[in-house]
Amino acid sequence: MALLAHPAPQAGFEAPFEMLQACHERVQRTLALMARLQQHLHDVGCDDNARQAARDVLRYFDVAAPLHHQDEELHVFPPLMLGADAALRSVVQQLMQDHRAMETGWAQARTVLQTIAEDTSGTLTLSPQQTQVLDAFAALYGQHIVHEEGLAYPAAQALLPGAAVQAMAEDMMARRGVRSIAPSA
Repeated sequence: MALLAHPAPQAGFEAPFEMLQACHERVQRTLALMARLQQHLHDVGCDDNARQAARDVLRYFDVAAPLHHQDEELHVFPPLMLGADAALRSVVQQLMQDHRAMETGWAQARTVLQTIAEDTSGTLTLSPQQTQVLDAFAALYGQHIVHEEGLAYPAAQALLPGAAVQAMAEDMMARRGVRSIAPSA
C-alpha cells in the first residue's frame, strides 16, 4: 500500500480565494493520507512508511492549516460578519467555532500521530480510542469545507474590492515569508 502524499494542487497568491480552495484540497489529501495510514497500521504495522506518513500529516496540520485558518479569519470572515445577511453571519460564526474545535481536535490527533512517528518497536497498534480521535478530527472538515467554498468564499469575493483582495494576497504571502507579487514602481 502506498502511503506517499499525492502532489498538491497548485494555486498562486495572486488569486487568494483559489489558493484557499487549493488548501482545502490539500486538507482532504492529507486526511486521506491519515486514513490510509490507519489502514496501513492495521494491515502492515508501524514501519518506515507509516512513520513518514505520520510526519507528513503532522507537518501539514502543524504549519499550513493554522495559516489557512488565519487567512480566513483575517480576510474572509470579517466582511461577512459586517454584512446585512443574518443567515450568512450565522454560518460564519459556526465556521469560526469549527476552527476552535479543529484546534482542540488537532491537539488530540497530534498526540496519536506523534506516537506513530516516533515508534521504533514496529509493534504499535492503534487503540479504539486513538482511532476515534483521528476519525473525529477528520470528520470536523466535512461540512466546514462545503460551507466555506459554497457560501463564505463566494460571498466574500463579491464584497471585497480588488484592492482588498490584493491586500489579502500580500498579507498571506508576508505571513508565509513569500516575496511580494506587487509590481515594482
